[in-house]
This record gives sequence, C-alpha cells and structure tokens, in this order.
Amino acid sequence: MTKQEYIDKAGEYFTKGYNCAQAVAAAFSDVMGLPEATVLKLSCPMGGGFARLRYVCGAVSGMGMVAGMVYGTDSPDCKVEMYPKTRALADRFKEEFDSIICADLLGDMGSHKDSAQPEKRTESYYKKRSCLQCVQFAAQIMAEDLEANGCI
Repeated sequence: MTKQEYIDKAGEYFTKGYNCAQAVAAAFSDVMGLPEATVLKLSCPMGGGFARLRYVCGAVSGMGMVAGMVYGTDSPDCKVEMYPKTRALADRFKEEFDSIICADLLGDMGSHKDSAQPEKRTESYYKKRSCLQCVQFAAQIMAEDLEANGCI
C-alpha cells in the first residue's frame, strides 16, 4: 500500500467507530504481520487516552504499538532502541498538535472525570473533535517512518 492508503485506512477505521488507537494500529496490521482482528483487540483499551482516562492520545499509542511490532524484539534490552524511536514519533505528533495528551487535545471536552462509556458517534461528534485529524496525522507519521526505513 502507499503512504496515502495507510492514512486513508486509518481514517476509515476511525469513522467506522473504532477508537483512535485501533484506527492507527489496525491500518498497519499488514506491516505488523498480525491479523487485523488481533490488532483491533490489542489496541481496544488504548482509546480515549487509555480507556477514556484522557492520558496519552490513543493515536500516539497506536503508533507505539506499530513501532514495537515492526522494529522491536523480544529482548529485555529492546527498550534501549525503542524508547528513543517511539519518543521521536511522539515528538513529531507533538510538533503538530502541541501535546500528546488526550485531555489537552480535546480541550474542554477532555476531562478525565468523564465516564468510561464512549460517546455515540454522530456528525457533531466528528465536528467538535480533532480526533480524526490526530488519527490521520499519526498514520502519516508512521507511514513516513516505515517508508524511510524500507518497510513499506
């Protein structure tokens, strides 16, 4: 797939109702070498800044999951290379949105006192939030990184 196809695919997952982490991670399930259903299950709790607690944006967590599967190893020393790599991805996201924290990205809507119950996806839901843009930009960052490293 092309870089744009990965970005589009992530956006499609999000607009179908998947959370931000699922949308980013599942878009790259082929590169991760995992079945789509497995990636969707693994990334499910990460949405809304980890189960709607509004901490690290799920789109950023999704990038981390992809990076771990593509570049990581099963060695306990893997973190020596993965932490800087993952921080670089997160820093690129932060350059665009000024934060990687879900509550900051959502502004007044981002209280982590919110219910754990996800909001119903409506037209106004998509209009009042930057989530789709965050998902697509995270997919762009990930696709650019994978392309630069010969993975796509």
